[in-house]
Amino acid sequence: MPAVFRQNGYRFFFYSNEGDPREPIHIHVMKDGRTAKFWLEPVGLAQSARFDARALRELEQIVQDRAGDIRRAWREHFG
Repeated sequence: MPAVFRQNGYRFFFYSNEGDPREPIHIHVMKDGRTAKFWLEPVGLAQSARFDARALRELEQIVQDRAGDIRRAWREHFG
């Protein structure tokens, strides 16, 4: 699980095996046993487990703000 970055205690990462065919660009987030997945194009929540609405809004904003970094890391990791 390559970590892309950490922010506000959250870990943003990809799974190395993202399926075949690979899903569209997205990022996974984890903190304290809670998880979420966000699509990048457009930015939006794909799924979540145990994050409350406030945390999900914060995460979506972080993903929006760091979308360029996430896209670059995706291209570097997956080619």
